Amino acid sequence: MDILLAVKAIIMGLVEGFTEFLPISSTGHLILAGSLLDFTGEKVKVFEIAIQAGAMLAVIWEYRARIARVCSGLFSERRQQKFVINLIVAFLPAACLGLIFSRAIKDELFKPVPVAMAFIVGAFVILWVERRHKHLPKAARIETVDDMTVLDAFKVGCAQAFALIPGTSRSGATIIGGMLFGLSRKAATEFSFFLAIPTLLSATVYSVYKERALLSMSDLPMFGIGGLAAFVSAFLCVRWLLRYISTHDFTIFAWYRIVFGVIVLVTAHYGLVNWAE
Repeated sequence: MDILLAVKAIIMGLVEGFTEFLPISSTGHLILAGSLLDFTGEKVKVFEIAIQAGAMLAVIWEYRARIARVCSGLFSERRQQKFVINLIVAFLPAACLGLIFSRAIKDELFKPVPVAMAFIVGAFVILWVERRHKHLPKAARIETVDDMTVLDAFKVGCAQAFALIPGTSRSGATIIGGMLFGLSRKAATEFSFFLAIPTLLSATVYSVYKERALLSMSDLPMFGIGGLAAFVSAFLCVRWLLRYISTHDFTIFAWYRIVFGVIVLVTAHYGLVNWAE
């Protein structure tokens, strides 16, 4: 693998890791970065999905103690069984709808105006939920992920399904949706992290298997470097975000989304970025 390709893979991995768990849409940023780097094509689309596994591993590492407790108590502790059931229930809506509508979404929504609208509408949803959150008369109904019911998990899963719309943001949909449904900011954020594990893993496995004819052993270094960069940057981002939400809300990300939405429209209008990629 040549040096230029390695640098591009690293940059894309860093973009994935730094944006995957923030409510700003990693997909939109990867499209922009790939276009600016002239790093596009069918194989790159698989690469962009595959390196999500690196970001997922960052969550596993950060929460390795909790995950170990879940695994050890899966067949004996009600608390751990409930946690796993909630993750499965939350995972299913997006998984099912994605399988059914993935082709239609790619054909109709990977266009500049829908992507930009998703960024901007999502921003106003964040602003509305944050404003509502500040004026709640009491503390959140659910303070930790262990307080969630199956119905709570299903509601968050339905919110995650909105992330099938390009530009929406998976983490943004789950975190803001969780807050809207009564989760505390910390509980919504942590459940979004945990929900990323089955979501990103299944997306990676499905994409790589489906497009396996495009890939060869010579692609492993590119995927490995990109995945490692995604792991490191996602780990740093998760650590930072957990500290950030202890004293801040998500308003700044809403305004960032509005700016990014305008960037989508401008770059598309002047032909600087092919958002259909």
